Amino acid sequence: MNFEINETDLRLLRLLQKDSSVSNLALAELAFLSPATCLRRVKRLRESGLIAREVALLDNDRVATLLGHGLTAITEITLDRQNSESHDRFEERVRDEPAVQQCYRVSPGPDFVLVLFVADMPTYLALAQRIFSSDANVRNVKTYFSTRRAKFDPSIPVEFKASVFSGVGSSR
Repeated sequence: MNFEINETDLRLLRLLQKDSSVSNLALAELAFLSPATCLRRVKRLRESGLIAREVALLDNDRVATLLGHGLTAITEITLDRQNSESHDRFEERVRDEPAVQQCYRVSPGPDFVLVLFVADMPTYLALAQRIFSSDANVRNVKTYFSTRRAKFDPSIPVEFKASVFSGVGSSR
């Protein structure tokens, strides 16, 4: 897909990352666009795949008062066999696991870094047994438990760089 992007599109992406629940009318006003233009541009951004999905971010502390705090674990995984097929298989195993919030293939160091969220230590131990210990290709597991989250922001910085977008853009 040949897709052109400009500062107006990036402005919309920044605004939507802050709050995607705003009405089209409010978004248009914040982006200095007409409602029809805003709607058309956001539709284009969705169809292009730049907006992968829209979700509700829960307030961890408020949810914790209702359900319990849970444990956030940052886990390093090193595989025994170092090949693309082994890495792909491991990713497939953790992709469907609800407790795995994030999975990164990294280098150098471990092969993967996972961010996990579980209810408690017994739940973590069951998860570790199910997806780490039972996999003969997992050589090493190193887990760090979060004691406090000082920052959480899933936004991706999107800034206009004329050199990157020179000659690219549309007024659609």
